[in-house]
Amino acid sequence: MRNNTQNSSLNRFMKRKPAKVVAVCSGKGGVGKTNVAANLAIALGGRGRDTCLLDADLSLANVDVLLGLQPLFNLSHVVTGEADLGSTILQGPNNIRIVPASSGSFCMTDLPAAAQVGIIQAFSELPNQPEVLIVDTAAGISPKVARFVQAAQHPVVVVCDEPASLTDAYALIKVFSQNYGIDRFQIVTNQSRRAGDGQRLFRKLARVTDHYLDVVLRHAGDIPQDDYLVKAVQEQRAVVVAYPRSDSGEALQALAAKIDALPVAREASGAIEFFFERLLMSDSSRRGKVA
Repeated sequence: MRNNTQNSSLNRFMKRKPAKVVAVCSGKGGVGKTNVAANLAIALGGRGRDTCLLDADLSLANVDVLLGLQPLFNLSHVVTGEADLGSTILQGPNNIRIVPASSGSFCMTDLPAAAQVGIIQAFSELPNQPEVLIVDTAAGISPKVARFVQAAQHPVVVVCDEPASLTDAYALIKVFSQNYGIDRFQIVTNQSRRAGDGQRLFRKLARVTDHYLDVVLRHAGDIPQDDYLVKAVQEQRAVVVAYPRSDSGEALQALAAKIDALPVAREASGAIEFFFERLLMSDSSRRGKVA
């Protein structure tokens, strides 16, 4: 009987479709990263994709605030055993699922091994595995952010036309490529004031990376500066739902179409827990090198 149960679990595991994991990051705060991540997830939901949005800014979580949601539990409660993963999941616009994080010092990659295994198991036991996982990382180039990006399949870097943003985006790409082996990045230019500004900003960044780094950049989208986007933020709503025909709403939907077309990594046969296994393996391997 036990063998039959194990075989049944293994068969279910093997039949799961691989999940596409996209990590949205930025070199500095204030460039609209979380807004891009949330609207991207919701736009993918609008395209019929079963999408989960993970707030991985584990010290300053704010996806729930951006969308006007009030979680009773978050990922830290899963770790402490106060709640199961299903209890933390919030229903978002276009039927996306949202996993909120805590606003404190909790850090997944510093947890003991037993807690790490528990998180993997919690995601693997979700009755309905998402097709797409959007990970909203913290801003900057800290090791915990880098490990989230390294574990994902597609890094998306948000940058706006400010000297500090451009400099920090280059620094992020440099550190992630030279220290973590990440060599392909999707670039989203945000808050562009005029048509063509985003393309010019992308070319400026690409010229520097082409000269100094061994990476490949792709311009995934340009989000214009838009009063409707500001209005949607004030209303705690996603602009792709509140004002889908606005300039920013249409640009974010176009971004979702490009992300939707990206391939799923061939080795991602283990569904959503594949992301967490890579995250934790990455952390363990780096600790081994330090030791």
